[in-house]
Amino acid sequence: MKLDEAIKKRRSIRAYKTQDVPEEVVDKLIEAASYAPSAGNVQPWKFVIARKPETKKKLAQAAHQDFIEEAPVVIVVCANEQRAEQGYGFRGKTLYCIQDTAAATQNILLTAYSLGLGTCWIGAFNEEQARKAVNAPEEMRAVAMIPVGYPNQARPQRNRIPLSEIMH
Repeated sequence: MKLDEAIKKRRSIRAYKTQDVPEEVVDKLIEAASYAPSAGNVQPWKFVIARKPETKKKLAQAAHQDFIEEAPVVIVVCANEQRAEQGYGFRGKTLYCIQDTAAATQNILLTAYSLGLGTCWIGAFNEEQARKAVNAPEEMRAVAMIPVGYPNQARPQRNRIPLSEIMH
């Protein structure tokens, strides 16, 4: 699959088949994430893989999104703010680690699509609840949740703002 196809055809999927996602496939997703750019090559990310129903339920509650617990796997993308701060001070802690984990999240989404998987980038959730649900240490900030599974729905392409309106 060509990169531009994955970029243009990937959709947020909120319904998944019960088919499990093999561990080696999840490993490929995390490996792709690890190749994301990061400020000063700090790589402030940690990825928590949630498969247990009780953990996924807590994550779904943290986001008020029930479909999250239906996914076979949920990846919680976390940022180590302390590591980013050591290299770049306040800006590293408050911005660079978020940008870095966002790039890693996009790599996961695109790689998953190329492997026939559906994902959804969840950014609206109670961070503290999510962090506790996966037993992440206090220095780790939960930045995104990514439910992962084989899609049980098709989503149409949404309208895009014309380039003439977004480019100056």
